[in-house]
This record gives sequence, C-alpha cells and structure tokens, in this order.
Amino acid sequence: MQTEVDDSVKLEAAVDLKGSVFTLPVLQICSGSIDAIESELTERLSAALKFFKHAPVVIDLEKLSGQNLDFSALLKLLARQDLVSVGVRNGSAQQNALAVSAGLAVLKGGPLQNILVQESSESVEKPKAEHRTDKVVEEKKNNKGLSSATKIVTQPVRSGQQIYAKGGDLIVMAPVNPGAEIVADGNIHVYAPMKGRALAGVMGDTKARIFCQSMEAELIAVAGNFRVFEDQIPSDIRAKSVQAYLDGDHLVVAPL
Repeated sequence: MQTEVDDSVKLEAAVDLKGSVFTLPVLQICSGSIDAIESELTERLSAALKFFKHAPVVIDLEKLSGQNLDFSALLKLLARQDLVSVGVRNGSAQQNALAVSAGLAVLKGGPLQNILVQESSESVEKPKAEHRTDKVVEEKKNNKGLSSATKIVTQPVRSGQQIYAKGGDLIVMAPVNPGAEIVADGNIHVYAPMKGRALAGVMGDTKARIFCQSMEAELIAVAGNFRVFEDQIPSDIRAKSVQAYLDGDHLVVAPL
C-alpha cells in the first residue's frame, strides 16, 4: 500500500551552508624547529592567554621557504596552547599535501586576519610630528565627496557583535563594548569609549589608522600588526584620545 505525500508539507532542512566573515588569527611559522616555535609562542601568548584561549588559528607557511615541517607535532603543540588549528596558507605543494594528511585545510588567504606572533604589549611609542586629525568626522560629514563605502554607526556595538566596513572607513559614534569587534578595510574612528577590538586595514592597507576618543581597547590592529591590552593599558593612553598607525612593521599607539 502506497502512502501519498502531501506536497504542501515541506521538511525543514537539517543543515545549511553559508558564507560569512570571521577574524582569524594567523600564526606565521618562520622555523621548522618545533622546540623553537613552542618557546617563542609560549612567551608571546603569556600576555594574551585570555584573548587567544580556544581561538581558531591559520598557519602561514610563507616564511618557511619550502622547509619540511612536522605538522602532527605542530598540531599537538597548538592544542597544548589551547589553540584550534584550522588550516594552512602560502605553503608549497609538498607542504600543503603534508598539511592535508595531518587533517588541515588549505586556505587561499582572506581579508580578515590578525598576526598572532607579531607584536607584544610593550611600552607605548611616542609619535612622530604629524598633523592632528581630531575633527576628521566633522570634516567628512561636510565633504560631499565622502566615499559611499564609508560606514557610520550611531548605536552602541554590543559584546559579541562585529561591524565590518568593506572597502572603506568605519566611523563609530557610540560606545564599543568589551567583546565587540569593529573591522574596516580603511581607517577606523571611534568617538566614544572604545572597549572592544578594532582592526583597520584588514585587506593589507599599511597606511590605515585607528583613532579613539577614549582608549580602553582589548586589542588594536593595523594591517595584521596588533597589540593586546586587556588590563594592561599604559596610563598615558588609558581613557585618552589616541591614534594607532604603522611605523614600518611596528604598531605605534600614541596620544593625540
């Protein structure tokens, strides 16, 4: 006996596959020595254990110059550091094959990346002489040529929320709460307390800058070069107006 199926009744899908945007830490590997990697990674993570705990990590092989790497040992090392290995990028054909055999994905790059082993929470650098940009928001508001890619946010950015300005600048006129993340391909301007994470120039724009009216951030990054602050913001910039920019490969965070 056959049972007729009512076409009007549709079963709900068990899964759905969608694209999305995530900020993934990138671990640049510069040595094939697992011991050397462990020693330096342990030191670098000591100032940011809370921020990177259980974080997904992309392994960048560009600076390994075709050297062999024991991926199984590396994955065990990262697991001991509470890091979750996602995949590799910029590897040779042989490196990619070994990575796949170890259970890793091969990534082709992406717009949103922090460099994990790059910058530590050292003392604040003093800025070079340059023009002040305190009134940039008002200037842009009055500029009829303001790029349509510029995104302006007037509501508070909540914990767990991410705001991304693709192809332009991000202007935030409300508080950015702890655990929130603001991201831009260009510059970032925050004209309220900045207590979350700010990442500018995420497509690699080394000229991008971050301007905060009240610096209380957990993390600031420009073109992948970052500094983690957590509860260690120096007194000369804490809750002060600051700017962050790159001087070579060094991220400078200094009072305005």
